[in-house]
Amino acid sequence: VDIHNMEVYEEYKKMTPDSLVPYGGKFVIRGLPVEALEGEWRHDRLVLLEFSTREKALEWYNSSTYQKAKKIREKASSANFFIVG
Repeated sequence: VDIHNMEVYEEYKKMTPDSLVPYGGKFVIRGLPVEALEGEWRHDRLVLLEFSTREKALEWYNSSTYQKAKKIREKASSANFFIVG
């Protein structure tokens, strides 16, 4: 995540934890700064979420609750999202 408006991003951070609950999601890593020990990392922040299944992750991402939060995130930052597994 690359943050260009921390004040607005703070609003997003307040919304996200509750959006995870119905889908069993949890934060594994969230924070800054990130220090690359090997290779390059050119982003401000790293967030890693865990869900019990790929389907739950997609349900959360596409949920109306998260989509509201996402609109706020998009005003404050740019991000890459991936599903592994």
